[in-house]
This record gives sequence, C-alpha cells and structure tokens, in this order.
Amino acid sequence: MSVEEYRTAGKIARDALEYGRSLIKKNAKLVDVCDKIEENIHKLGGQLAFPVQISCNEIAAHFCPLDDDQTIFSDQLVNLDVGVHVNGCVGDNACCVDLSGKHTEFVKAAEDALRAASEIVRIGVPVWKIGKAIDETISNYGLHPVRNLSGHGLGQFNIHDSPTIPNYDNNDKTTLQKGMAIAIEPFATDGNGFVGERGTSTLFSLTGKKSVRIEFVRNIQKEIESYQGLPFTTRWLNNKFSAEKTAFALKQFGHLGIIHEYPPLVERTNAWVSQAEHSFYIDDEIICLTK
Repeated sequence: MSVEEYRTAGKIARDALEYGRSLIKKNAKLVDVCDKIEENIHKLGGQLAFPVQISCNEIAAHFCPLDDDQTIFSDQLVNLDVGVHVNGCVGDNACCVDLSGKHTEFVKAAEDALRAASEIVRIGVPVWKIGKAIDETISNYGLHPVRNLSGHGLGQFNIHDSPTIPNYDNNDKTTLQKGMAIAIEPFATDGNGFVGERGTSTLFSLTGKKSVRIEFVRNIQKEIESYQGLPFTTRWLNNKFSAEKTAFALKQFGHLGIIHEYPPLVERTNAWVSQAEHSFYIDDEIICLTK
C-alpha cells in the first residue's frame, strides 16, 4: 500500500463519479448508467472496489440493478456511490442528484455535513466529534442523519475497515491516526433515521473457499475469487455466465456458507435519503483523495 496508490484510486473514483453524475438524467436507464460508469473506471486504469450503486428515494444504499432492470430516471432522488481500487488501495465517494428539483435541502444537507466533518479531520480527533458535526449540520436543515449507516476505514482490499466514522455523536473516543485511510459518508433523511434490509440481494462477497463438484460452479467460484474478497454483483456474473448458472452457483455457495449477501438498505419509514461521501488519507496534512 502507498499514499500514491490511494491518491490514484481517489482521482479515478472522483472522475468516474462526476462522469456518472452527468449521465443521471431524466429518461436515462439506470442499468445503462451503471454499466457506463464501470466501463469508464476500467478505461481510466482503475479496478472496481465494489459495483457501482445507484439507490433512489427511500433506498439508501446497496442497490445494484440486474441486467434486465427497466428503471428509468424521472423525478427520483438519486444516490450514486462509486469505489475504485489500485492494488487494493480504495477511493470511495458518493453524491446525490435531485431530478425533481423539489428536494434540494436533502442534497445540501448531506453535502454540507460532509464539508463540516472534513473541516475537523486531523490526527488525534475522536470520531464522535466527526459524528457530532454531521448530526448538527443535517439537523439544521430539519432533517435527521441515518444513525445505523456510517463512514469507515479503507484497508487494502477492504472497503469497510476500522475505524467506524459515525453520523452522530455516539461517544466513540477512537481517534484518527496517521496512516489511516477513511471514508466519511453522511446520509440525511426526513424519516426516523434508521435503515433496514429489504428486497432481493444482488450484491455479494465471497467469505471463504470450499471445493465444489460441478465444473461451471468451479468456474464461477474462480471468477469471484479474482475480485480478491471485494463485493460483486449478479450482473457481472450474468455477463460471463448464464443467469441460470449464476443463480445456481450462488445458491450453492449459500448452502456452503461461503457467501455474504448485502440486500438493499431502505429507510424504515420509506422516507427519502440523500448521501455524500469523500475519502481521506490521514497524515500531518490531511489529503482528501476524492476531491
């Protein structure tokens, strides 16, 4: 791992996010936008740290479309989350696009909370202070932070490493240390501020390895292993194998206990949710990797 690899990953992630933002327009197809962003990341020389996620309205995170998803953008509140790695060093960032033009306060609340948090990031700061800054900023808009979603450390081939960066004052006295890479990720909502898992998962990660007898299942397992423990989506496998073989293999991995599912995370009262995110490298001078 090196600072320069984090910088490169962050720059590619930033450029890919801005490219993706430009594609989110009324009448565009959600799955096409995901495919184009992922292709762009590869063209820029990066690897996907996780599948591009586009979560709309009450869905806060973990939505990856299937190949045949027919969702068309119209007037949704759209969260775009993009992660890139270079040799396992991750740049992770997100933005929110209000296609209706009626919910600018959601976008501003998340963005301003991210800005307020970034202003206090330094070596030795306790993470509860970051959470407090996020909560206070979002509350000023009459909204609430999502309390059971958080920012996180960025380890090598690990997108959710320690420390956890809360979106409210949780009294966690863990401090930021030199050499850490972190993502700060505020979510704002007018609901009760909690999400739950709901719907069919299309996002997974492999958690172990066990022998399988069927050849095409072994081939799919080998493909998943090439992601080096990072999350993947059903769509990627369907593009290389048939949907039927992919579904069968994932079911087998589930029976073997070597796969983890990430269902969509939905605000519990079905309230809309906005998101903003940047990645930082903690040094004597703080480096915002994705700005």
